[in-house]
Amino acid sequence: MAVIPVNIAGAPYEVRIEAGLLAQAGRHCRSFIRGSRVAVVTDEHVAAAWRATVEASLAAEGIASAWLVLPAGESTKSWASLARTTEWLLEQGVERKDCVIALGGGVIGDLTGFAASMVKRGCGFIQLPTTLLAQVDSSVGGKTAINTAAGKNLVGAFHQPVLVLADPLALDTLPLRETRAGYAEVVKYGLIDDAEFFAWCEANGSRLLAGDADAREFAIARSVAAKARIVAADEKETTGVRALLNLGHTFGHALEAETGFSDRLLHGEGVALGMILAARYSARTGLMRGQDAERVAAHIAAMGLPASLKALDMDCSGETLKNHMLHDKKMDAGTLPFLLLRGIGQTFLAKNVDLADVGAFLDEELVRG
Repeated sequence: MAVIPVNIAGAPYEVRIEAGLLAQAGRHCRSFIRGSRVAVVTDEHVAAAWRATVEASLAAEGIASAWLVLPAGESTKSWASLARTTEWLLEQGVERKDCVIALGGGVIGDLTGFAASMVKRGCGFIQLPTTLLAQVDSSVGGKTAINTAAGKNLVGAFHQPVLVLADPLALDTLPLRETRAGYAEVVKYGLIDDAEFFAWCEANGSRLLAGDADAREFAIARSVAAKARIVAADEKETTGVRALLNLGHTFGHALEAETGFSDRLLHGEGVALGMILAARYSARTGLMRGQDAERVAAHIAAMGLPASLKALDMDCSGETLKNHMLHDKKMDAGTLPFLLLRGIGQTFLAKNVDLADVGAFLDEELVRG
């Protein structure tokens, strides 16, 4: 079992990675659960695949479980679902020193973590991520949030889990599209500051997507270690280090907003396309070699992820997409920093980007084949 420490000051925890962890969840969670009962939040798809396994594992340790099963999909990250989850946790008698369990992908982890941050002014929670995206990214680092009409993840809190159990076997129950979407976040770590890992992705990404156990566990552990290092250095994104994790997200969130936060474009797909746009914009402004930007695009396309705006068939302009970006959480005194690249593995935060130029660039990309 790979064990990655996340050394947050005052709230350290471990990410444990091993095939079969969901069947052993009770044993790993036992020391974090007071008494003989725990509240579990999940969604309909995950419940169908994993509820019986996790429920039996908890029961084997003498822990009864109460379950809230929510609709699957990005639309569940809403005010209504947050209210429903919070009220349900209170009905279950959750106390401040209790832990609740989030069993699911990024939607369930974000929603449950946010609810946990508020119940009794903050109770504990355990992440059991079941998607690749959640295992390598959203379950680690304590960012919790919901979406609003104004944009994605604009209402939330920093609230660290007490434990994360990542079981690669959970990926076997995912549609290939979901796994591909999660793979975008794996590639991201190579592009941020690890060119060697990006090269590994180019050589082994297809093995990971095909279900190779060694490739999956290596990629998850390498990604989590990278995120743990960055988060430990800048938990609440105050120094700019943690902002590097947003590579592709400013463009990606604008695309998600324009497509209605729907299944037209999954979050990971938006990030994948956003990273291509960040690379191409970096090349356009002379920061990055064009051939390196196209290397990024070629790998993402080879993995079956969206690689062009034209493929999304959006009836909008670059100005429209640019305006979505004005709701980005990184907005500071009316300016929007962008994550750009000087090369593969050389991401940095640019604070002097001309938004009008970004809009013109997006107009060009909207008609690019």
